Amino acid sequence: MDKPFSLLILVFLVLSPNLLFLLQRPVTALPLSTNSRWIVDESGRRVKLACVNWASHLEPMVAEGLNKQPLDVISKQIISMGFNCVRLTWPLFMLTNHSLASVTVRQSFQSLGLLESIAGIQVNNPSLLDLTLIQAYQVVVSNLADNNVMVILDNHISKPGWCCSNFDDNGFFGDRYFNPDLWLQGLRAIATMFNGTANVVALSLRNELRGSKQNATAWYRYMQKGAETVHAANPNVLVILSGLNYDKDFTFLLKQPVNLTFTGKLVFEVHWYSFSDGEAWKNGNSNQVCGSVVNNLMRKAGFLLDQGWPLFVSEFGLDQRGTNVNDNRFLNCFFGVSAELDWDWALWTLAGSYYLREGVMGMEETYGLLNYGWSDIRNSSFLQRLSSLQTPFQGPEISNVRPHKIIVHPSTGLCVQRNSLGEPLSLGSCEESEAWSYTPQKTIVVKGTYLCLQADGWGKSAKLGIFCNDGNSKWEAISDSKMHLSSNLRNGSTVCLDIDSNNAVVTNPCKCLSRDHMCDPGGQWFKIVNSTRTMTSTTTTRLSLPNLYVKD
Repeated sequence: MDKPFSLLILVFLVLSPNLLFLLQRPVTALPLSTNSRWIVDESGRRVKLACVNWASHLEPMVAEGLNKQPLDVISKQIISMGFNCVRLTWPLFMLTNHSLASVTVRQSFQSLGLLESIAGIQVNNPSLLDLTLIQAYQVVVSNLADNNVMVILDNHISKPGWCCSNFDDNGFFGDRYFNPDLWLQGLRAIATMFNGTANVVALSLRNELRGSKQNATAWYRYMQKGAETVHAANPNVLVILSGLNYDKDFTFLLKQPVNLTFTGKLVFEVHWYSFSDGEAWKNGNSNQVCGSVVNNLMRKAGFLLDQGWPLFVSEFGLDQRGTNVNDNRFLNCFFGVSAELDWDWALWTLAGSYYLREGVMGMEETYGLLNYGWSDIRNSSFLQRLSSLQTPFQGPEISNVRPHKIIVHPSTGLCVQRNSLGEPLSLGSCEESEAWSYTPQKTIVVKGTYLCLQADGWGKSAKLGIFCNDGNSKWEAISDSKMHLSSNLRNGSTVCLDIDSNNAVVTNPCKCLSRDHMCDPGGQWFKIVNSTRTMTSTTTTRLSLPNLYVKD
């Protein structure tokens, strides 16, 4: 590993409380299965998939970035950033087009005129150049295993290229590049290829079904066939099903559930970006937009959690430069919902740049966690914030701690905690959060004590007191977002929880409750979240794997 990146990992470990426990994390007993809405290991313990997407489906059909950094360095980047999982994409034609079976990495890049990329791979990963595309894909999976990273194999597209549009002929069964029989053949091949590869824990059948041909009847016919095909070839992996309309719609399941011969392996996936709703976040009031979008999400997909199915948000992301208002406002809402629902997820994307995207060589990816050269984190504050979602808040067997509440501040990824007696409440690591209870009387009480949260006045620190019957001790989640925690002062005025410049918890007049689209309420958003998390340790998963090898 090069010295600059070794230093980067050291600095990030110091900055991130979650990652200080990397070597102490509980070992996962693979394979995985499902227990109601949770993904669990063989011991029945919750395993939260905290993944990053790594694209390998574009025209070269090689995992991105191998011209920028050695493969093992990239794998170590992934684990050092707190992820336990990669959603590794693949194009169907890589396994079903016989003319591609013997194409090497070098030949693939040469055919596309990517001579600079060849030179970069020669420097960083020379042993890959003369492997076939399929062998190179297997080497990536094997190296991730060496670094204790779980892998979800995602059939992203048929014809290699950037995804997705309604008019790319890759969108739905029967499209020009989406022959159902060929697709089943490809699923069987890849499931068989990785049968016995312990870190391959799931197979996603198809990314973002879409286009004019999509319909529920064909969805049932082929997705059920695909699920059965994968399970027959590799009964150890989870089988992940996407919905209609770019992985956003499962409403048809309300009338007719999936009918499969196996149980305990089925997961559904959904995608959620700010641009899924145009520029609503930028042009609307965030309270109203968050409330409306979340209601729509729950109606179309979130109901699966209530029905007892795991829901995997296999794509979400934002412009890592931090300049996109639409993305930034969306993310505050996403963090609040993700903390509350504690679902599994995969961030788009790892890539800082692409070999070739939409005809452009070396295109930069502004949604990428890594910079253009794959040598540094693009936005360390985002990654620090994301760390709060990388460990489970609840689920089977994650600890022996009794159920309680924590109070999450989505725009920072921190939680409300108390300090020494008499000092103000402040935000801090959710790993060290206070355990609260939220009573039917709408008081927020430090669990196991008589101390309740109280509002004291505009601009004043929120405090803990023992007289909990007054109005200033009652807290309600108001606004369409349900993330303003509001209380009444003794003079009758209303305040909301807020934070000051030092991350101390204060109360201020509630803002952005009107339809003013210029106002950003994110700083005043708090979410009361169910938790059974042990408060001073982490439960992000590492793997216990046998020696893995690359199959011929």
